[in-house]
Amino acid sequence: MATNNGGLIVSFGEMLIDFVPTVSGVSLAEAPGFLKAAGGAPANVAIAVSRLGGNSAFIGKLGDDEFGNMLAGILKENGVSSDGICFDTEARTALAFVTLKADGDREFMLEPEC
Repeated sequence: MATNNGGLIVSFGEMLIDFVPTVSGVSLAEAPGFLKAAGGAPANVAIAVSRLGGNSAFIGKLGDDEFGNMLAGILKENGVSSDGICFDTEARTALAFVTLKADGDREFMLEPEC
């Protein structure tokens, strides 16, 4: 576990909901179902820093909706400062359907499309 020296690591960017197939090696169309998970590399970094004992914060925009509130809660549960989140009443929280097909290719579908 890292020792916290009082510094702060701030991640800026996206946080979204990843929907991943319940089975591996299939295309999005072939997936029988999906599980939801918090995603977005900047948010994942902030959570990892916190889990390793560091101070971290996330700055980004989420939709003012159920998924946005869920993601903000995940940051808080993991000890990440979420004071920098802007909740947008005019936007929806981004959703990403993502799979790793049997041939090793990744397939993504984003909503809203970026």
